[in-house]
Amino acid sequence: MCFHSLANPEIIMSIRYLTGLFLAGLVLGLPKTVQAQLYPQGSLAVIVGFPQGEFDQKVENVGFGLDLFGGIGLGRTPVVVGIEGSFLMYGFERRRTPFSNTIPDVTVEVETSNSIALGHLVLRLQPSSGPLRPYADGLFGVKYFFTETTVKDDNFSDREIASSTNFDDAALSYGVGGGVDIQVYRGRGGKKVGAVLISAGARYLFGSEAEYLREGSIERRDGQVFFTTERSETNILITRLGVTLQF
Repeated sequence: MCFHSLANPEIIMSIRYLTGLFLAGLVLGLPKTVQAQLYPQGSLAVIVGFPQGEFDQKVENVGFGLDLFGGIGLGRTPVVVGIEGSFLMYGFERRRTPFSNTIPDVTVEVETSNSIALGHLVLRLQPSSGPLRPYADGLFGVKYFFTETTVKDDNFSDREIASSTNFDDAALSYGVGGGVDIQVYRGRGGKKVGAVLISAGARYLFGSEAEYLREGSIERRDGQVFFTTERSETNILITRLGVTLQF
């Protein structure tokens, strides 16, 4: 099943807004004794994505990117609720071409990237303290596939002249993950940062079917552009290594 309507940027922004309202409502609905014990946390990680199953047969390339997580621990319980946003690039091409047929003596750089933006609600089980904090995640959200071509100045400024999204689609995404946070710093006596931890983990994300382009899917002939789209389920294994701050 494809979810083309989800690829609309306005709908994606609405999903983020409603998610924020949901989390705010969840926190405000807790007893005040629990609210007083809430501890926010956030992490930034480098991620590597390994396509799985049908997706691996179509794409083959490994993806690289960044992951940002923000969550709230619920009092003394091991429950953390949060939002995670990730970005993966799984294909990239660069070529140099004349600016136009009438100005062949001026060249520009044309870059085409195949990317995935991921957004998930996260339910995490993790101890709130200790030098080693293993965790288990449940995730539900969306994968947004898009291929973008950008024209840049062929000089040191690397200034963007124009860009266009060639193709996009979205798919439901859900899965499980786990890992461990290793404490390397603990704040004391009113410090703004309660703890700094090194975070390592992985998650397996199942995905519904989507259409997308891969590296080499765009063909140019006689001034025209032709797309060879792929369609498959969008399962992916993601490993992550980063830093977590607990406040």
